[in-house]
Amino acid sequence: MKSDFLLAITQLSAEKNLPKDVVLTAVEAALVSAYKKDTFPATQNIAVKINPSTGKVEVWAEKTVVKSPADARSEISLGEAKKIKNDVKMGDMLMVESTPANAGRIAAQTAKQVILQRLHEAEHSAVFEEYADKEGEVVSGIVQRFEAGQVLIDLGRTEAVLPASEQVRTERYRVGQRLKVVLLQVARTTKGPRVIVSRSHPELLRRLFELEVPEVYNGTVEIKAIAREAGFRSKIAVAAKQEGIDPVGCCVGLRGIRIQNIVAELSGEKIDVVLWSPEQAAFIASALSPAHIVRVELHKADQVATVVVPDKQLSLAIGKEGQNARLAAKLTGWKIDIKSASLAEAEKAAKAAPEKAAEEAVAVTEEATEAAPEMAPVAEIAEGLLGELVPAGVTEETREGETEEEAEPVEGEIFVPPAIVLDQPEEAGKPRLRFAEDIMPPRRARVEAKPAKAKKKKKGATRARETTEDVVKAKKGTRRTYETTEEEEEYI
Repeated sequence: MKSDFLLAITQLSAEKNLPKDVVLTAVEAALVSAYKKDTFPATQNIAVKINPSTGKVEVWAEKTVVKSPADARSEISLGEAKKIKNDVKMGDMLMVESTPANAGRIAAQTAKQVILQRLHEAEHSAVFEEYADKEGEVVSGIVQRFEAGQVLIDLGRTEAVLPASEQVRTERYRVGQRLKVVLLQVARTTKGPRVIVSRSHPELLRRLFELEVPEVYNGTVEIKAIAREAGFRSKIAVAAKQEGIDPVGCCVGLRGIRIQNIVAELSGEKIDVVLWSPEQAAFIASALSPAHIVRVELHKADQVATVVVPDKQLSLAIGKEGQNARLAAKLTGWKIDIKSASLAEAEKAAKAAPEKAAEEAVAVTEEATEAAPEMAPVAEIAEGLLGELVPAGVTEETREGETEEEAEPVEGEIFVPPAIVLDQPEEAGKPRLRFAEDIMPPRRARVEAKPAKAKKKKKGATRARETTEDVVKAKKGTRRTYETTEEEEEYI
């Protein structure tokens, strides 16, 4: 019986993939519950020990030392207690071996369900401890089934959950497909450990580079920042910690073999590897690759970078639906404002125009001030000419008597023609107003264009049609016209 019991423990250890001492601890705890239910009182403290080499079960019960025991299960006499421990006294608590005769049968029958429950708990604890240390790492699993939009992935010892929020929109999963996922969280639940994995997290990209690029794994090349839009495009900034190493070339690999493996694992997601720089302007220019940058202006107060690109490179710098600029902003942490070179020059010229106009106005004023004494005679002549142009009937008094409504406003140098009076009577000494129609010769009558000649019809094709029309005309006849005389008109 003992050998069979030890063999059962060994078999459980192999099936549950648990250490033998863990299984023994679980069985001991299960036997304690079983013995308390069948042999000992529920309030009594007992312990079960199993010998790992022989499989012998020993039950130890805590008893009170009394002069004459009334209940042998919970009390022991002072004489028997001194055989176990010499310095024991009355009223002390002593652990005494009290193994029942049917220990093997109870272990096989009564404690079966309790043992299985304890084994499940031990298994869950082992799984939790195993995967709790792997948070942030990449694991490989097989798609098992789909439940309520979630994908359940078999990791070997447990099932991981891929929520809908951590899935890639462009990917389609199928049962039996092998996937690489990153462990996000491992939590304890009543049904065991719950493992959450992701396919869209940026950390997955970092771990894939560590698997494919030895320089990244050993720390020679460092990944400084990652910006990712899962399923579409990602940008990764790298820097070398050792001189003479090309970090971008190490990540790309010979003929792109390294990065092609990562792209294939991510279902064709595009990856841009850019060079990181401690200078923010150079880093921003590198982050906007593959577009060429003319210049970068940084506004550190607002954390805004104004980037000027050639006109032909504007759409490339912005990207499809602004994707390239958006990823560059996430990668660098700056707000990026992209402008074309022509627009930047136009804005620069517009800002410089008022300043230039003000400088020219100041220069003209200075020249006029310097030339003021020499222009005095010219001013007198201009005043004389102005007096001649004023009509004789208009005086200063009449000007002052005009209201604001009667005075005609002068709009700069716009010439306003006087109104034309159509019915103008002829006065002595003044010619009458003549229009252009009176002076110009009469127009010639419009000659109507001759109608184009009709195309000649083929003789063979139209002969039958002509004969048919002649027959119809002969049947209908021609319409007669009557002429009336003056007498007939009077009679009518």
